[in-house]
Amino acid sequence: MNTPSKPAVFLERASYRQRRLRDAVRLLPIFAVVLWAIPLLWGAGGLTGPSNGHALVYVFGVWVLLIGSSALIVRHLENDDAAQSNEDID
Repeated sequence: MNTPSKPAVFLERASYRQRRLRDAVRLLPIFAVVLWAIPLLWGAGGLTGPSNGHALVYVFGVWVLLIGSSALIVRHLENDDAAQSNEDID
């Protein structure tokens, strides 16, 4: 009983990487909301928890981290788009 096997699904490495980067861009706002909600779980500060100043530094640190990560992702997407357009021309 020889059953026909399914053909292997082949995705080009460049297009697969582009899709994953675009998925990362779509998930970045959700990731940002989760990270920005963390100080809400810290409590009212005082002697037991972080102060409002620490929460403010955390929020701006997350903001800078998100800007940097989105810039890196966009740079990689632009490089992949440029490489793909050069391949299309050849």
